[in-house]
Amino acid sequence: MTNFEVGSKTAKNGFKNEDDIVNKFNNWQKDKDAQEWLIIMNYDLNEIEFVKAIKISGYKTDVQVQVTIKLKSSIDVQNIQVKLVSNPKGFNQIDKHLIDHYVELWNIPEKITYFLKLYTGEIKPIFKITKDKRRMLANEFSAEEQSIILEWLRKNQSMIVSDLLKGRGKFAAEWFLVAQKIHKNARWILKPMNFCLNFFGNGEVKITPRGNFKIAKITMQRKGGDAGRKTANMLQFKINPAELFDINNYL
Repeated sequence: MTNFEVGSKTAKNGFKNEDDIVNKFNNWQKDKDAQEWLIIMNYDLNEIEFVKAIKISGYKTDVQVQVTIKLKSSIDVQNIQVKLVSNPKGFNQIDKHLIDHYVELWNIPEKITYFLKLYTGEIKPIFKITKDKRRMLANEFSAEEQSIILEWLRKNQSMIVSDLLKGRGKFAAEWFLVAQKIHKNARWILKPMNFCLNFFGNGEVKITPRGNFKIAKITMQRKGGDAGRKTANMLQFKINPAELFDINNYL
């Protein structure tokens, strides 16, 4: 079997939420999907003594799986980011914050910070004629300004992608599980996070025709909505997790 075939399966029952994933792991001795996941994580099922899965909130990891191996005193811990999708072409938010959060996280220079706040609408474009009076589109910056922003994104691309998908610290995600959120003929794919960092984050950094930024397969845009509240000016990042199901098209 190919690496894709090992990592992608059809499930008889669908996935409603992260609780379903947790319950599957906790019932691993009977649950075929959980057994497949543990095998992909390089466990020998015959050597497993105990598995405990818990939900994690506020981090890139959604489900943490603790695996006790027979004759070992230590417990292995696997952190999994879970993406539930119902639409093969649906986009899924992976991060959103006001610009100052990213300034602190990525040490963004003052000039780039100013441009990004114009882009999200935290700073209004008083001196420029724009399509939307609340903010500037990426393609409304001058050619020089666009070049400055894109150059900074390219220079920091690896760090940005890692923080958006994997995160940092003890709850950094090591695995990426995409499960189709339907009741029948559901499917899933489980891949190491390092594979997904390359899959979603390795590619061209550009400005789209609609005036947003694109970092490989990651869309970077103003959040919008929220009835015009301050949160509408957040910077938002999206991916289409279902693209992993079509991975053979990219190999």
